[in-house]
Amino acid sequence: MTAATDSLPPGFLADLAEYVAIPSDSRSAPMATMRAAAEWLAARLDWAGGRVEETDGFPVVRADWLGAPGAPTVLVYGHYDVQPTGDLTEWHTAPFELVVDGDVLRGRGVTDDKGPVLLVLEMARTMLAERGALPLNVRFLLEGEEEIGSPHLPAYVRAHAAELAADLVISADGAMWRPTEPSISIASKGLVALDVVVTGAAEDLHSGRYGGTVANPVHALATVLASLHTADGAVAVAGFTDGVDKLPPQRRAEIDAVDFDDEEYRAAVGAPELFGEAGYSTLARLWERPTLEVNGITAGGKYTVIPHRAVGHVSCRLVGRQDPDRVVEAISAHVAALDLPGVRVEVRADPGRVPAYRIEPDHPAVRAAREALAEVYPGQEVLLAVIAGTLPATTLFESALGAKTLFFSFATADEKHHAPNEFLRIARIGEGMRAWAALWDRLATGGTR
Repeated sequence: MTAATDSLPPGFLADLAEYVAIPSDSRSAPMATMRAAAEWLAARLDWAGGRVEETDGFPVVRADWLGAPGAPTVLVYGHYDVQPTGDLTEWHTAPFELVVDGDVLRGRGVTDDKGPVLLVLEMARTMLAERGALPLNVRFLLEGEEEIGSPHLPAYVRAHAAELAADLVISADGAMWRPTEPSISIASKGLVALDVVVTGAAEDLHSGRYGGTVANPVHALATVLASLHTADGAVAVAGFTDGVDKLPPQRRAEIDAVDFDDEEYRAAVGAPELFGEAGYSTLARLWERPTLEVNGITAGGKYTVIPHRAVGHVSCRLVGRQDPDRVVEAISAHVAALDLPGVRVEVRADPGRVPAYRIEPDHPAVRAAREALAEVYPGQEVLLAVIAGTLPATTLFESALGAKTLFFSFATADEKHHAPNEFLRIARIGEGMRAWAALWDRLATGGTR
């Protein structure tokens, strides 16, 4: 224990340690491990009828406290699954062991999303014990597949829409932008992922005996990938930006007013210089512009063959009204129009395409959240930010439940989400509990729609 943990609720640290110790990696963990994590969470929701319910994949955790007649109903969303550990040699501590390290807690899932979820459960349990009631009706939906794109959540939510009905969804997932000021994200980017598959000969060929006589799929793939952008960083695919509105001068001014240091950002990521679409600031590109990124190439190796196959792994983050299906069609048409003799080229889109999401800055829930944060962080400006990543459940809740999602997580984007040495600032736990309580009090009287 350290002085930083003295402010935590009794038993919270031990509970979080138990929770982090369950290696609920949804990419590789067996069903028994995932179910153990779900059952652990359900037990912490016994005061609201916590239970584990089946999906076609890993189970969800449900709970309902509906003891506030006439008050709004909110649905609290989060997830119990975590990302793989990656290279264990890069971890300074054991990934599935909670470690107190000065003013932070370390461990896989501690900030994404186990800590942020657990603090909400602890806040609600404490509020109920102290007041005898909650100020509004609360449902909980905690899933085990967020880190793999929530493939089975849509069918579950649509089948249980009446039971999940709420005026507002509040997400305990979706970190604050940075630690220097409180923030609320009013948008998240959509996602399309695809492979560009180039094939040539029927099998790998010796580069000496066959070199110069057949097309090399790696060379052709390099041509394809290089064609996706112009020299100044803009996406060169016709139709890719359909549905992306011109950035209004007011929004440019709002972004320009944010305290953001390009050099500090460059140094933090370790790049020799920053680069991106011309005509936009670094922050404007990060928050308001769509992207097309090459995430990897699979082909051959360091041996003397001409690979018969090369695959480029591509992902696109979407904004505005971009249609994920149209984006795939545009990229496919662009690739098909290229002159690539001697090879066959195919674009294979991944399932689970997600459009961009947005909640208006003047939405009553956003106003209530800003007031709650201002109460916990007096004298600090509450920044309206954008999540450059993707949270698949937001657009699902809007289409299936007719409810907007408010991002209200007390993780921070720099806490090594998905990377080795993931951590959570200890102070955020107490701050988050106070802010969630203040938010619920305001939503109970100030409206949720």
